[in-house]
Amino acid sequence: MHIIEVDVLIIGSGPAGYTASIYSSRAGLNTLLYKGEQPGGQLTITSDVENYPGYPNGIMGPEMMLDFENQASRFGSTIKNGMIKSVDFSTDLLSAISDEGNKIHAKTVIISTGASAKWLNIESEKRLNGKGVSACAVCDGFFFRNQDVAVVGGGDTAAEEALYLSKLTKKVYLIVRRDEMRASVIMQNRIKESEKIEILWNSEIGEVLGKNSVEGINVINNITKEVKIIKLNGVFIAIGHNPNTDIFKKYLKMDESGYIITKPDSTVTNINGVFATGDAQDKIYRQAVTAAGSGCMGALDAERFLSNI
Repeated sequence: MHIIEVDVLIIGSGPAGYTASIYSSRAGLNTLLYKGEQPGGQLTITSDVENYPGYPNGIMGPEMMLDFENQASRFGSTIKNGMIKSVDFSTDLLSAISDEGNKIHAKTVIISTGASAKWLNIESEKRLNGKGVSACAVCDGFFFRNQDVAVVGGGDTAAEEALYLSKLTKKVYLIVRRDEMRASVIMQNRIKESEKIEILWNSEIGEVLGKNSVEGINVINNITKEVKIIKLNGVFIAIGHNPNTDIFKKYLKMDESGYIITKPDSTVTNINGVFATGDAQDKIYRQAVTAAGSGCMGALDAERFLSNI
């Protein structure tokens, strides 16, 4: 087993990981980043990114992440393909094992493993992901101005997405699997007050229609088994996210959903020298720009920690 010793180990790429890498390597810290299972994070399945500062004409998600990676490399970060399979935070010597069998000893660890959207797991949804199917209304709603769209889900996230989209689109179909919503009463009332939102109760999407882009959906009523075809241009899946934090559960404090808990106004976790950034600890904003900001915070927190040991 090959042992690697570094000042900063960054687990995961995406805006948070790459920004942390830029800041830590630029500060002269020996920085190693493992890209993880989905190099570049959720942005690699996003086509046009138009809401990140500095790209006035927009940019493709994968291209943007390549820019981030190249900038981190420029300042001396070592960036590796592959995953961290396990960690040991039981002593002051923080360690991790990579999928190629390397053992990394790190003075600090910055977690940037992100979160993964929950999907319906139907073939047409996967095929049209990024071509009208999305898991982020704030990211992609702009592309569907004055068009008809659907939102799938019955919780607060789905309600928020539907209300947000109702300000941009012509009509929003809210597809709820049961005969009631899990969203808070105030959110439900706002949904019912909106003239642009139509709720389809006891309903599920059977198939997303369209060859190269979304053209409609098959909606199945769970009670009557009736199938209805609705023509529309966008489908937003809002049934939740899973933070990619399983390998840290033995050591780090998390909420009931698995998001890492950090001290207020910081990326500091309950383990000395371990910092959490991006969607692994942020279940509220989940934007590229906020993830990048927290990556900066993580690197500054790690630098501060190292200067005091």
